[in-house]
Amino acid sequence: MIFETVAKILGEYKDVDPATITRDATFASLGLDSLDTVEIVMSLEDAFGIEIDMEQSLQNVEDLVKLIEAKKA
Repeated sequence: MIFETVAKILGEYKDVDPATITRDATFASLGLDSLDTVEIVMSLEDAFGIEIDMEQSLQNVEDLVKLIEAKKA
């Protein structure tokens, strides 16, 4: 559920099919720069009702999913 929501938000932001986004996709491979990442994180915070610390070492989609899972627990 969390991965699907993250993929949907990333897909909508980059105008790509969420089904093409994998857990091991890096933000760079998705064409996201630091400004994009900040905007996406704000969308994710709203979607999940959590706060995401940007100082976390988030390298790929899986890192982001794990962080959200930990915050939701």
